[in-house]
Amino acid sequence: MDQNVIAQDKLYIGGEWRRGRGADITSNFPADGSHNATLPGASLEDVDLAIERAQDAVNDPAWRKLLPHERATYLYRIAESIARHADRISHVQSRDTGKTLSETRALAMSASGTFRYMAAALETMEDTLTPPRGNYLTMSVYEPLGVTAGITPWNSPIASDAQKVAPALAAGNAILLKPSSWSPLVCLELARVIEEAGLPKGLFSTLPGAGSIVGERIVTHKAIKKVSFTGGTATGRDIARKAAGKLMPVSLELGGKSPTIVFADADLDLAVAGVMFGIFSSTGQSCIAGSRLFVERSIYDAFVAKLVAATERLKVGHPFEATTQVAPLIRPKHRDEVEDHVAKARADGGKVLTGGERPTGSDYKDGTYYRPTIIAGLGNDSRLCREEVFGPVLAVLPFDNEGDLIRQSNDNDYGLASGIYTRDFPKAWRIARSLDTGTVWINTYKQFSISTPFGGTKDSGVGREKGRDGIRAWMAQKSVYCDLSQAPHPWAKSAL
Repeated sequence: MDQNVIAQDKLYIGGEWRRGRGADITSNFPADGSHNATLPGASLEDVDLAIERAQDAVNDPAWRKLLPHERATYLYRIAESIARHADRISHVQSRDTGKTLSETRALAMSASGTFRYMAAALETMEDTLTPPRGNYLTMSVYEPLGVTAGITPWNSPIASDAQKVAPALAAGNAILLKPSSWSPLVCLELARVIEEAGLPKGLFSTLPGAGSIVGERIVTHKAIKKVSFTGGTATGRDIARKAAGKLMPVSLELGGKSPTIVFADADLDLAVAGVMFGIFSSTGQSCIAGSRLFVERSIYDAFVAKLVAATERLKVGHPFEATTQVAPLIRPKHRDEVEDHVAKARADGGKVLTGGERPTGSDYKDGTYYRPTIIAGLGNDSRLCREEVFGPVLAVLPFDNEGDLIRQSNDNDYGLASGIYTRDFPKAWRIARSLDTGTVWINTYKQFSISTPFGGTKDSGVGREKGRDGIRAWMAQKSVYCDLSQAPHPWAKSAL
């Protein structure tokens, strides 16, 4: 075990470090298969204890009666603590997920920024004095929901965690965090920094464990007032069905099959760089990955040739090497699934232009590496263009005109993100407004701001995270009427 990865094997439950009572969870380093840590996961009893402690904490006047700027103080402290420990958090996340150190450090600093932004937004958030329709004062105010939960994926822990934990705490709630069993270690680092920041005990718990056990209990427990989930569409649908039974609000950020569009008038170097970053960074393990590429037919052959040549120059390597651009996939099982998608694409008539195999050599033999892959010759109705691969696999297709482009781009069950490359801004704006996706990037890709709401359409989910309204998504709205007449209601006047 790498002693720098994890110092102990306890979970943070109800403000205390406790040994989990569930099945063991093992973390291995994707770069070489070496063992990181084995820790007992959470059990049903652990979930119930976390909820009980959360209910006590969220109802304690010491937390419940804090003014917004006083709650914000805790978020600022957490932000500072994350930044202070960013190197350790980055190292742990790279060991846990196989991501490059440069990416995991950026994710850690993103998490720090999320807590800082939500603190600032909380300090400046206002209730609304609504226009009265009579001799009374009317207000719309927002109050905490109570005990809430965040369920996060394995591909971007700490950043995804922060996007749920920070607004939930800002809103005055308690929150249970259930990370993926595939990347269980980073949530423990978040728990350490939250404890260091002095957050009242019980307001935050970490519950890594099987979704069918821990996640199921969280979603169905009557005390949980909201669940925010990031992950696969099938699981999201199941959560939505269970939440409907409780009339519980949910936020679901699900899968994607995002189109990237290159017009003939685009800056081609800019477009090649953006397309590669959109699909091959994070080894394609991203819900927003630009996995369908539409290129205007007049430049299709030249652009694809340029893209293939550049892709073959990408550095596939160890996540701790500064020059690495494409790191290993998270697990052997996941690499098998990516390889299966490529095999199906070949069977459907797809032509692999580059990649489509594991890299060879001693540097790669023990890791879960896979070469960046570009496949041509398939239609937009092919399996490769319909199914989320979640790996470094790009399908390239030509288009003839705007109508053809919009039809093909929108002809998909998903609607998470999209990218457009063109020098013609009015055209970019026209296409952007025509695409049925939650985010559109113009002449860039995978750029994010915590101040800008994020979410998807269709099978990519419901609800939005981030932005100033990201806090209110974790609150209940209440209307308050205050009579100013000081006179009995006319209806009852004759009876007085």
